[in-house]
Amino acid sequence: MEKSRSRTSVGFWLVMLLVGCMFSLPVVAQSQGADARREALQSMPGTTPDFWRDAAGGVSGRTTSQSVGADTLIMTEGERWKEIRNEWISPGGLLALGGSLTGITFFYLLVGRVKLEHPRTGKRIERWTRWDRVIHWYVATLFIILALTGLSILYAKWFLMPILPTSLWSAWMIAAKNIHNYLGPLFSLGVLVMIVKWIKHNFFNLVDLKWFIKGGGIVGKGHPSAGYLNGGEKVWFWMIVFVGLTVAVSGLVLDFPNFGQTRETMQLFLIIHAVSSLVLMAAAFGHIYIGTLGTEGAFEGMKTGYVDESWAKQHHDLWYEEVTQKQNKS
Repeated sequence: MEKSRSRTSVGFWLVMLLVGCMFSLPVVAQSQGADARREALQSMPGTTPDFWRDAAGGVSGRTTSQSVGADTLIMTEGERWKEIRNEWISPGGLLALGGSLTGITFFYLLVGRVKLEHPRTGKRIERWTRWDRVIHWYVATLFIILALTGLSILYAKWFLMPILPTSLWSAWMIAAKNIHNYLGPLFSLGVLVMIVKWIKHNFFNLVDLKWFIKGGGIVGKGHPSAGYLNGGEKVWFWMIVFVGLTVAVSGLVLDFPNFGQTRETMQLFLIIHAVSSLVLMAAAFGHIYIGTLGTEGAFEGMKTGYVDESWAKQHHDLWYEEVTQKQNKS
């Protein structure tokens, strides 16, 4: 009886040992498999901590691609560019544009519209030729379109993306990018023609200095004298020359990346293009205000090419005298 009970006990523990081995084998196999995979991964190039540390530091490697920068896995400059764009340019642009609009609003509320001091005479004087107006409206129209599409590229992901359906958002951004890229060179051409056409009228002189001292008529009594263009108009012209050409040239560099530009070059010109464009837009708000709501009779000059005699006497008296002298001689 005891021998039978002993054999039963031994048999029980043998069965338990066998069951334990059966359950432990997969665990051992899995552990060995994991170790084997770990060793295999560590032996493969491009998977060690040192490799990724070098990659994150911008260390170059080897590749069959001949593209510029293709031998660098992680472009550290791209992260810096993203920080500059999102943390400095984007909020700075909003401050510039918002500050310009706020300043114009306060100026209008405090000063109001500059009205004609004397009634219109009905006698009209040609101020802008048809060619002048074609150039102006050509550049102005493209400027507005490029401003809207450019602002969409820079800001729309925060303002439009949350409220538009995904399909509409995608369609607009694709359209905005293509419109911006294709119209940019046409805008550049217009800016160049405008500069060549009007540069002869935009050199500063002592009359402009007196105009600035009187704040364009804000300081003191009476409107300061001015020739064909006053000091403020000349400042706007030279802003177009320097800032506008910066926008145009940087845009062309971005539009045609097939001349060996590196990623760093493209990132630099993206920053230059964005900053100069935002500065030009902020200044353009002032130009648009003065030429429309801010000054009575100014808009009709660029619309029809002619201004009333009273407007010419008040705002550009020296030019008016030149025109009348030529008319009297003829």
